[in-house]
Amino acid sequence: MIPEGNSQANIDRFLGFQEEYDRYRPEAPVLVTTLLKNYLGAFPSLVVDIGCGTGLSTFLWEESAKAVIGIEPNSDMLDKALEKLSLRNKDGVASNISFAQDYANNLNLASESVDIVTCSQSFHWMEPVSTLTEVLRVLRKGGVFAAYDCDWPLMLLPSIETRYKHLVAKADDIVTRLLPPEDRAHKWRKEELLSRIQANKGFSFSREIVFHNTEPCNAKRYIGLTLSQGGIQTVLKLGTPDLSQDISEFQTAVEKYFNGRTMEVLISYRMRLGIK
Repeated sequence: MIPEGNSQANIDRFLGFQEEYDRYRPEAPVLVTTLLKNYLGAFPSLVVDIGCGTGLSTFLWEESAKAVIGIEPNSDMLDKALEKLSLRNKDGVASNISFAQDYANNLNLASESVDIVTCSQSFHWMEPVSTLTEVLRVLRKGGVFAAYDCDWPLMLLPSIETRYKHLVAKADDIVTRLLPPEDRAHKWRKEELLSRIQANKGFSFSREIVFHNTEPCNAKRYIGLTLSQGGIQTVLKLGTPDLSQDISEFQTAVEKYFNGRTMEVLISYRMRLGIK
């Protein structure tokens, strides 16, 4: 039984494609640790990364905190994170990172025990009111909360970005047509998070931060990243061929653009930050 306020459909949305997610999604940039340590004003004793997925945003903190905990409710994503942690620990050196299967609004952590709480590409899948209440409970005075996301699609070419948006929109339409409401994932608007933080009297300071990063990308990665989007994955898991032609045309356009090249692609991030 999952805690009240959580959605089984939201959790299940990420079942079955942890390998593709981990292989193609952007890693969180190191700048995140620099920004948040500066706002904290100290080297963090404990960082908690909620909705951590396969750990792409958790391992980032390995050298930037005394202890790091990744929290993830989805068993497939969590298993991948634990597999990666096991590989890092194979030399027998204990890591300061651990992972736990838990929920954003029901953390098994002591009150005022955490210096920094992060959500990377994940807060919009969490019930916002109960999650912020729980975040404030576990944060110490002066602790930092930061939810950050990159903008989709990654910047490339107008015609390809338009195809990307068409694919995602068509996938959402197919899911709405084929799945009953109770089986569909629900996404909260990212644009409303800052106002939610500002309206919560538990935070003494808040702001939005925009920054950029670059990562190497080729056709295989750009296509894989696109197909790792949850709505498209839901359609593929349903077994319907409704997206087949669109995916094929998208792949052809991306492969033609990259033409065998690997390029640095710009990734834009938006962080909504609150200090207790």
